[in-house]
This record gives sequence, C-alpha cells and structure tokens, in this order.
Amino acid sequence: MKCVELFTGCGGLATGLSRAGFHHAILVEWNDDACLTLAHNKARGVRHVENWPIVHADVRSLEWTELVATSVEVVAGGPPCQPFSIGGKHAGPGDERDMWPEAIRAVRDLGPGAFLFENVRGLLRPGFSDYLGWIRLHLGAPQLVRRLGEALDQHLARLEAAQGEALYEVQVRPVNAADYGAPQKRNRVIVAGVRKDLGVGLRLPEPTHSRERLLWDQWITGEYWKHHGIRKPKEGPGSLADRRAVERLRGRVTPPEGKPWVTCRDAFEGLGEPGTNPNVSNHVFQDGAKVYPGHTGSPIDEPAKALKAGDHGVPGGENMVVLPTGKVRYFTVREAARLQGLPDEFEFSRSWTESMRQLGNAVPVQLAEAMAVGVREALGVDERVLVQT
Repeated sequence: MKCVELFTGCGGLATGLSRAGFHHAILVEWNDDACLTLAHNKARGVRHVENWPIVHADVRSLEWTELVATSVEVVAGGPPCQPFSIGGKHAGPGDERDMWPEAIRAVRDLGPGAFLFENVRGLLRPGFSDYLGWIRLHLGAPQLVRRLGEALDQHLARLEAAQGEALYEVQVRPVNAADYGAPQKRNRVIVAGVRKDLGVGLRLPEPTHSRERLLWDQWITGEYWKHHGIRKPKEGPGSLADRRAVERLRGRVTPPEGKPWVTCRDAFEGLGEPGTNPNVSNHVFQDGAKVYPGHTGSPIDEPAKALKAGDHGVPGGENMVVLPTGKVRYFTVREAARLQGLPDEFEFSRSWTESMRQLGNAVPVQLAEAMAVGVREALGVDERVLVQT
C-alpha cells in the first residue's frame, strides 16, 4: 500500500506507517537538520528508513501530480503545530506556518483512498472551532477550492451548504499517546478520513493501555516493582488523584482491562546510566537541568510528560526525568528517542538541543502505528497480505 507523507520531520509518523505496512512513494521535509537526520539513518541502512524516498523541499513548491506518477492509498502528515500550540503564539490560520491548506491540496491532487493527519490538542480550543470546522469540511470536499478573494468564513459557509458533495468521511479524535503504548502523556488530535465511494467505514482504534492498569500493577499487585527488581515504595502514589484511584481499585476483584501505561523506567530498561553503555548511541549526560515553576520534570515511574521542542533556549525546560532520589536530569537523546518509539539503531547526529527539537516535534511511533492500522483496516487490507520492508 503506497503512502505520501508531508512534514516528515525526523520520521516518527513515517516509522509508524511503515510498521503498519505502508510503503512510502515520497516523503517531504523542508527543515535542513531534520533532512540530515533522515539522510544519516538512510545511509546507515536503518530498517524502513533505508527505503524512504525523501524529498528536501517546501510542500508549497511541489506539484503532486508530477512527483507521484502512480496512485496512492494514503496521504499522511503532521502539519506544523506551532500556530495552534498552547506554548505558541496562537495565531492559527493567520500564522504563515499554518500548512493545513497544503495538506488539503495534497488530498485534492492525489485523491487517496484515505488520509491521516496529526496535530496538537490546542487545535480543539474554542478559539479555533471555526477553523477546525473549515479543515474538517474542506478535507471532506477538497474539490471545493477556496476562490480568489474569498474570505475563510465565506468559504466555510459554502462548504457547510455543500456537505452533500463531500467525497470523504472525516473523523476528528482527541487522543493521548500513552493510551496506545507510548511511554509519554502526549495529548494530540487525529484527523483522518476515508473516501465515501469505497463504501467502507473508518473505525479508529480504541485505547489499549491505561493509567488504572498501571496503578493496579504498581500498588495492588506490585508486579511492576517485581519486574524491575526493586522494592515497592512505602510512601505510595505521589499525587492525590492517583491515591484516590488506588483506593477505588482496592475494591476490585479483577484488574482493569488492557495493558498498563508504559513508564519512563520501562522505556529506559537496559540503557543504564548515561555514558555507561558504549553499545548505545546518543546516551550521553546533558548538564544544566533545573526545577522551576512550571518545569518540574517527569517522574520515572510514570509515562513522561510530552516532550517539548520549544523556541526559547533549552527546549521547553521540561525534558527532564525525576529520579527516585528526587534529583532531576535532562533526558538523553536516546531516552527521548525511546519515549517517541524510535529504535536504538536510529541515530541523531546533530547537537542535543537540535536533536531534542526534532524529537519534541515528532509523532510517537506507537500512536502512529495504531492509527495507521485503523486506516489500513478501513481500506480492507489484511495484514497477512502485506509485504514488509
């Protein structure tokens, strides 16, 4: 199954799509450093990456019908999130970095059977409700192009009046990557669609992991601590919400369904302390971590807080782990890559700050793969017939 991907970054979404069985006809990324990271791993023969046809370009300059000669099943991408991020300038469609119109243009020009896009949860804020409505309706009817001089609200009204002409069924779903096996509490929005004339329904996957199951394994059975070969802490859960949740769980006979959230400790298993494992790349101590209001780090026995790319000095100041002693340190690049689901053979050859910027902008591989499988199943392709690269 062929896929075209926009805004590839360092390859989190692309890795998830590849693992789900999609083969990229083309991947587009404009950032120089991200392209260097992709080229570095392509040259090293990293699985999946070695077969990616990467184009270093601004998507606004591309003519899709000239680049992609054969039909594609899926168009995917993570349009830049800064226009909608809580940590950004909140300019939305007024931000020159807003690339949703380009995502819609790719769907219009390529006419895929389905599409899969990811963005920040901030896109759901009330202030962006009209724009999100425009995105959803225009993805549904990409052929209804915005006319020259037509204001956004005028185009939105025209799209609303022409919903019977929609070519795609579109779904907008808020998700937490931790609920799909990523060791990171990363709240995002999935915007996905499938072509109506295929006569199939789009059913995005339900969560497979939960906080409640993690609390059960930690504080009811103790299996979490036994697995890691450490003694169960006497003080119990750290937050009031978790303590109350544990009290509710004590009344249960059977554990919550599904798998436990994956914690930082789970994700970092086998790495050892930074600098002590010569067989693992990018696992080097980074000095300077400090706690200050709003930047307290991620407890090691929980999924990490969302990695941040940031645009003020050290990326966000929040990319830190809180050790059992209470001390904090920055995540190493390898630890951050594991939090995003990238394999250990995937290397970052740039500086710590630049590597963390790329990782902070990435889509967690576990989330990407889960959503890609949902799209694949909607298109009616059985996993057994896929030829894995």
